[in-house]
Amino acid sequence: MTDLSFAWSALGGDPALLSRVTTVQREGALAARLPVRELARTCVCACALAAAELGALRAGLAAVPAVRGDDGAVATAFTSERQLRVDGNAPVSFAPLSRFWRTADGWVRTHANYPHHRELLLRALEAPDDVDRVASALAERSAREVEEAVYAAGGLAVALRTPEEWAAHEQGAAVAARPLVERERLDEAHARVLAPVPSAPLLPTAGLRVLDLTRVLAGPVATRTLALLGADVLRVDAPDHPEEAGLHADTGFGKRSAALDLAADRAAFEELLAAADVVVTGYRPGALDRFGLSAEALAERRPGLVVAQLSAWGAYGPWGGRRGFDSLVQVATGIAAIEGSPEQPGALPAQALDHGTGYLLAAAVLRALTEQTTEGGTQVVRLALARTASWLTRTGTGPVPATDTVQGSAYDGPGPWLGETTSRIGRLRHARTPVSFTGAPSDWSRPPGPWGADAPRWT
Repeated sequence: MTDLSFAWSALGGDPALLSRVTTVQREGALAARLPVRELARTCVCACALAAAELGALRAGLAAVPAVRGDDGAVATAFTSERQLRVDGNAPVSFAPLSRFWRTADGWVRTHANYPHHRELLLRALEAPDDVDRVASALAERSAREVEEAVYAAGGLAVALRTPEEWAAHEQGAAVAARPLVERERLDEAHARVLAPVPSAPLLPTAGLRVLDLTRVLAGPVATRTLALLGADVLRVDAPDHPEEAGLHADTGFGKRSAALDLAADRAAFEELLAAADVVVTGYRPGALDRFGLSAEALAERRPGLVVAQLSAWGAYGPWGGRRGFDSLVQVATGIAAIEGSPEQPGALPAQALDHGTGYLLAAAVLRALTEQTTEGGTQVVRLALARTASWLTRTGTGPVPATDTVQGSAYDGPGPWLGETTSRIGRLRHARTPVSFTGAPSDWSRPPGPWGADAPRWT
């Protein structure tokens, strides 16, 4: 079911446009037991098709430009944070306490990349910041006990489950019952009027302003893609919660970065919102509501927005308010069990839930913008990593995608799909964009800069 027709239908796209897509398939790319390569290719192609559709509309083209999805470019982009080099150095991806641990009855995975998450984990375990002492504390408890105790303390830990155990879990059942992409129209705001754009380079989001209130990977991948396609993207973070340097550099292409206290600097934020076209949020459901950032509150102050919301577990069910990350969702949903062995849990060859959901989120925003030109309304789109995981694990024989396929040479590493550029944070080696259609930009308009170094205003 990881085919393009399923994803394009979930986005509300016209099935006739699927014939515009050609894929280059390469054996060895994102090799796994689950169909990760197919999922990755599908998400990127859906995003590229949504971009081509909006671009054709704005440029007044007679036909939607042809889309090309290359497994080599896709596999490289899906591991972009691993491909990144800053002055020749590879950033650290996972902290020492972010890993699998044996428990008294199985396995648990923790996430402690951010200092505040590490402190909460250690507090819940009543252990010092020492790997051996943490291992001893976990070995004495059951995996489910650790999961609940750490989450109750505000930290992050998830017990290893099989796909069957997740399907029987209340949250697993709630997630599986939802559509891959949730789409909602909140009001009757006037139809969006978009200025024409040139056909080369074709920039579907040129002139649009995107407020990026996301962190880590999936949300920033989506907004990085919108920036590639021409949008003015301003990422806003709390001053006391800087992003990890490597992730910021990897996902900061095309964007500006500002630090803003949403409580103390409310007037500055409202000024940004008043001129925004798209707001993308990536915090746990409800976390930003106190700042007036629920979809309904945003629509009341800025009718006609596109509001894109991303979460780990979905905004429903018993885990609806929990934090989560790709690595933890893989563990809960059975992916780690499928990709591992009886002796050791495994993982996907990329943080594919993050990257895949990120490209789908960008696609959903692009399709919402297209629909607003005829339907108007404040459009809300919602995606969850756990729902993407459910899609990946529910393998089967789905509809055959209406795309042409070219068999390329085997994937032999990322080399052909890497680029280099200079920036204010150093010389960068990075993954090139996999989003490709006739007339599409081949690179971002600007490299990433230092975190929080830009003024909180639109260009």
